[in-house]
Amino acid sequence: QEQLVESGGGLVQAGGSLRLSCAASGRTFSARRLGWFRQGPGKEREFVATINWSVGITYYADSVKGRFTISRDNAENTVYLQMNSLKPEDTAVYYCAAQKNGLAQRSMDYDYWGQGTQVTVSS
Repeated sequence: QEQLVESGGGLVQAGGSLRLSCAASGRTFSARRLGWFRQGPGKEREFVATINWSVGITYYADSVKGRFTISRDNAENTVYLQMNSLKPEDTAVYYCAAQKNGLAQRSMDYDYWGQGTQVTVSS
């Protein structure tokens, strides 16, 4: 059974930091990439960052480049998203997703999704 479980969301002031975790189990181990997406209030789901599971190549949305860092722990089957210098516009539900093949930033190309974790940044 494929499963992705996110954790680490919460409320933080602007300029603060949070680290999200995504624990993967089941067939998600066969995924080529694990990524993070987010959906803010009244907005469409958008790409945040992704990492190649085997070689660790990363790719970021321009809006988070230089502030967010995606990493993985292959032994723990976990992907992390370190978020620094958070802004109110980063407020969203953050989703972890696993992809077998496709474009890194295209949500429809991801095969498995977690339930999401809320991140709220106050001004």
